[in-house]
Amino acid sequence: MSEYPAQFNSEILFYQTEDGQTRVEVRLSNESVWLSLKQMAELFQRDKSVISRHIRNVFEEGELEPGAVVAKYATTAADRKTYQVDYYNLDVIISVGYRVRSHRGTQFRMWATNLLREYIIKGFTMDDQRLKQAGGGNYFDELLSRIRDIRSSEKVFWRKVLDIYATSIDYDPNTDLSREFFAVVQNKMHWAAHGHTAAEIVASRADATKPNMGLTTWTGSKPSAADIEFAKNYLNHDEIDALNRIVTIYLDFAEFQALNRKPMHMRDWIAKLDDFLRISERDILTHAGQISHKAAVAKARAEYENYRALQANKPSPVESHFKKAIEEMKKLESGKRKPGKE
Repeated sequence: MSEYPAQFNSEILFYQTEDGQTRVEVRLSNESVWLSLKQMAELFQRDKSVISRHIRNVFEEGELEPGAVVAKYATTAADRKTYQVDYYNLDVIISVGYRVRSHRGTQFRMWATNLLREYIIKGFTMDDQRLKQAGGGNYFDELLSRIRDIRSSEKVFWRKVLDIYATSIDYDPNTDLSREFFAVVQNKMHWAAHGHTAAEIVASRADATKPNMGLTTWTGSKPSAADIEFAKNYLNHDEIDALNRIVTIYLDFAEFQALNRKPMHMRDWIAKLDDFLRISERDILTHAGQISHKAAVAKARAEYENYRALQANKPSPVESHFKKAIEEMKKLESGKRKPGKE
């Protein structure tokens, strides 16, 4: 059951599509959109006091008349007391969207400006996607489809986590928040599985004297320079299994939220990663690690050169094939030679 009254059970979502475009999806109630202060604060990802100040300025400056755009409804709160809650229609939401300083506000203004530009140039504007869908919203349907595609993909564990992060309703790869997440997500996952960062794993397990240089997986028939710098290639079965289990929890939660029409923001997914690691009774990475990526790569490359030198005197697979083929040819030639008569 919705926590909001039926006559105000509307919804407005704006989100980034996979091609980087901002789209807005609206669920109408009585041919309009009505949001409470709490809902607007969630929509624009700002504190309620900030949204309230913008609304007050909209009215004080005469941009809108409160009597035409505000409706009150008596609702019972968690303390069982009844309060009069203000709901604001679409006009107020748009006005606040043009005033609020936040990443979400910027997304909203970019979307609105594009529509306004189209209207000024063409004299009309059309939502092609909505026409294709006969007016029905499909954000959460598309989200479920994306999550299930991620689940079935063959991508390595931390790349699936990145893909889930990219489904955030406010996703933007160019924010400081995203850059920080991109910098730590791989190491957080590695640390949870074996207590080391990716660089530490490469530096400690790359060993020219070990079979296959310490690698547990590689491309092609033998380890190559392209394989040695990736930490996942040194992990054992149990470590890979632990990482995949964490990702499964992440995916299950993402699907649950989409089924319940609950949008997730970038901050939500960053917090949830640590939450799931704690639930799994895994350690949380709180530092940058003891080995830098540059040092780990240098160590791996040095070990690889030593590994190649050790392997140089061993026949390669193709050399073994060549030797075998020559021996078989000699046998055939020998069999064909019979004593001739003069």
